[in-house]
Amino acid sequence: MKACVLASGSEGNSTFLSTETHKILIDIGKNVKYITDKLKEIDEKPEDIEAIIISHTHNDHVAALDRFAKKYHPKIYMTQKMFYDLPSLENYDNIIIYEDDIYIDDLKITSIKTSHDVSDSRNFIIENKNTSLVYLTDTGYVNRKYFDVLKNRTYYLFESNHDIPMLMNGPYPKWLKTRVLGTTGHLSNKDASFYLTKLVGENTKKIILMHLSHKNNTEEKALEMIHETFKEYNIAFDDITCAKQNEITKVAND
Repeated sequence: MKACVLASGSEGNSTFLSTETHKILIDIGKNVKYITDKLKEIDEKPEDIEAIIISHTHNDHVAALDRFAKKYHPKIYMTQKMFYDLPSLENYDNIIIYEDDIYIDDLKITSIKTSHDVSDSRNFIIENKNTSLVYLTDTGYVNRKYFDVLKNRTYYLFESNHDIPMLMNGPYPKWLKTRVLGTTGHLSNKDASFYLTKLVGENTKKIILMHLSHKNNTEEKALEMIHETFKEYNIAFDDITCAKQNEITKVAND
């Protein structure tokens, strides 16, 4: 499996995944030029993207979807509720509705429901041969019932959106702070660090912290929190980096 985060943050999100036979995107925020340019940086062509899997319909995850679809005509995987959220795709003839798991030949993609302020939101476990990747972002919490299926995966792309003191002392109005902190908002550095202590295992190779807030977080604070938390729980794991808003972040090339 080859995996690369093309963009991660409030301005746009997209992750590229490939196997020997398939090339897909999870979400497609930003714009078509940005996505095309970043694919070229990893020697990939936009016309080779056969599928785009949508996690939810907030603009920072679908901003480029319409134009990219019209130009390159990939399959678009989304739930029924997401489809109704995107009327511009009403006449698009290459949509596949998913509600549970997705199978694309050698790729198994397990869909798990998440808690975000949108009609429907999903995160994913992608499996290919002996490699697995968790894509988990834009959720207020992680339901304990998913812990077993999320445990001991090879790669974690995991939201670490905000530092709580920065958020509370920052410029956001009260209603927006409440939204971010709520059960349908985003995971804080503290949340992400705690959840990951329950999930990493002997098969885990890398953690990429995702969707860092530009105003309410820093890479230093996110990394400091997770390293301190892992030390507290006696977890010896340090291959942890942060995804960028406007730079590619290589995850896997197995």
